[in-house]
Amino acid sequence: MTYWLEHAWLGTGVEPGVAVDVADGRITAVRTGTPTPPPGAEALRGLTLPGLANAHSHAFHRALRAAVQVGSGTFWTWREVMYGVADRLTPDSYYALARATYAEMALAGITCVGEFHYLHHAPGGSRYDDPNAMGEALIAAAADAGIRITLLDTAYLSAGFGDPPDRHQLRFSDGTADAWAERADALKGREHARIGAAVHSVRAVPAGELGAVADWARERRAPLHVHLSEQTAENDACRAAHGRTPTRLLADHGVLGPRTTAVHATHLTDEDVALLGGSTTGVCMCPTTERDLADGIGPAVALQEQGSPLSLGSDSHAVIDLLEEARAMELDERLRTRTRGHWTAAALLRAATADGHAALGWDDAGTLAPGALADLTTIRLDSVRTAGPLPRLGAETAVFAASAADVRHTIVGGRQIVRDGVHTRVADVPTALADSIAAVRG
Repeated sequence: MTYWLEHAWLGTGVEPGVAVDVADGRITAVRTGTPTPPPGAEALRGLTLPGLANAHSHAFHRALRAAVQVGSGTFWTWREVMYGVADRLTPDSYYALARATYAEMALAGITCVGEFHYLHHAPGGSRYDDPNAMGEALIAAAADAGIRITLLDTAYLSAGFGDPPDRHQLRFSDGTADAWAERADALKGREHARIGAAVHSVRAVPAGELGAVADWARERRAPLHVHLSEQTAENDACRAAHGRTPTRLLADHGVLGPRTTAVHATHLTDEDVALLGGSTTGVCMCPTTERDLADGIGPAVALQEQGSPLSLGSDSHAVIDLLEEARAMELDERLRTRTRGHWTAAALLRAATADGHAALGWDDAGTLAPGALADLTTIRLDSVRTAGPLPRLGAETAVFAASAADVRHTIVGGRQIVRDGVHTRVADVPTALADSIAAVRG
């Protein structure tokens, strides 16, 4: 079929009147200079971008929205509330919550999610009959919500630098990296799903086990993600245990590299930045979560200058809005430095599209070009937020004015998942969210 894009962002600028031909889920041709829809084409009014990639998600954290905004506290008190939700999840309830959360992502123009998945087992650590029941629930949820997923199956073995898992963390732990690898081996990719790996953090995977996780990912040419230096307490504990920073520890055990993505990377030394950039390790920034948890502002500019590609994630889902994540990365840096213009709108959109997909192992997505997966997101240019600017400023309008509420259409593999702001597969997303969250609320 053919989609006619009223305006399209093609990576460097906005083009009016673009026809995109699609066959077997991929773009076969991109024709500019097409002022009106060709016969039989589906018209997408507004600004069409490549589909957005949410490179870091914990789907069950969606149940925490607003509940963790009561009072004050720290990251560590927030974590206790999070553990309470995790304790109540089953494969069925996790499927329902994730399906609703992924449907919300589709409504926000997200076509691919990186699910950092560590909730593997039943309460107390006992195994389900299918040891990957929770991961399979997430893969099924993404399929039924109509989006792609990279399941980043996560090694989580310790409460902190060798301490045994606490009662909450028993659900997360396989005991050893070898046991984790044996379970992860049973996961299989699908048309909409790819399998990657994750080290939860240097706190949660003992140093002697890091190499085994990195080797598993390397042998499969799979993406490998890791939470890195989100909290200064992690840095202090790592120095006390190993006499080096978390970044140096990862480097010494072969974790860094071009298929690795460090998430947050908030509190880094200059040497850390050089290690990440010099190894072309990617960095996923999650500004809405990082400010919600008062984590701080990471050195994203320095990381990119040193060679780290940047991607974006909604992480704890305080909001699900990749346009806000892109905007926040620039605006937080403006607050920190009191200067403007660290990234162009085009650079921020690349972080939300092509570079985010690459971080998740979907190098064939994130661009409007022949051969790419036909994943598209259309943003209204006539809402109260976006009306007024010239269409040629569509990238700037999208990043600095639009929100998830302005997403009009979401297309995955050439199929329309969101049409005119309505999800085509999940009839009532707000009710699905409310019901699935109520089922796991304490």
